[in-house]
Amino acid sequence: MNSSISERIVSIRSSLPTSVKLIAVSKQVPAQAIRSAYNAGIRDFAESRIQEAASKQAELQDLPDITWHFIGHLQSNKAKKAIEQFPWIHSVDNLKLAQRLDQLAQQLGVSPQVCLQVKILPDPNKSGWSVPELLADLPTLNQYKSLQIQGLMTIPPSGLNDSEILNVFNLNRELAKKIREQNWSHIKMQHLSMGMSGDYELAVQAGATMVRLGTILFGDRQTAFDYQP
Repeated sequence: MNSSISERIVSIRSSLPTSVKLIAVSKQVPAQAIRSAYNAGIRDFAESRIQEAASKQAELQDLPDITWHFIGHLQSNKAKKAIEQFPWIHSVDNLKLAQRLDQLAQQLGVSPQVCLQVKILPDPNKSGWSVPELLADLPTLNQYKSLQIQGLMTIPPSGLNDSEILNVFNLNRELAKKIREQNWSHIKMQHLSMGMSGDYELAVQAGATMVRLGTILFGDRQTAFDYQP
């Protein structure tokens, strides 16, 4: 990629509907590249490792209007740090973790916004609820009042063609609709976090409200590490 980060951001933002939030996936990307993305108008950044994120958050604390999103697999023993560092967690992938986050949020007096990670198709390589598991757990999830459950996150299995990927995203949208129609008091389905650099256009077509883009903005991770301001 010969174009600059800012040029790529301007191009992609102009192609997205105003209803879709662009989240820049900044894992393995240095703080100065994040600053360039910020200067190009990005305010939402996603990380997948607590410790890596902490150093960048410290370096960028002069940018107070950044919203940080956690998108990695979250272990229960790191749940407290995740809540302290991230107002958004997209990867709540099981009931035990949701319960732990709710307890911690209550203790800390915060209300993190979360998405429930669901596997629309069986996928041994990814975490998340299966659809039947999620539907069965909804009554319990509805009791977790310190969590602001805002929607669903999904990642299609690798190796699918475009029509199969689109089908996954459409099924995720339909699942969110089904849950919304059940009128839970503490479960909202306002957001669909789906779509990455290789398939975000399909996700937008299917109704994504948040797309998580890394490589298409920052280049490959080695390029990002070699970044010069």
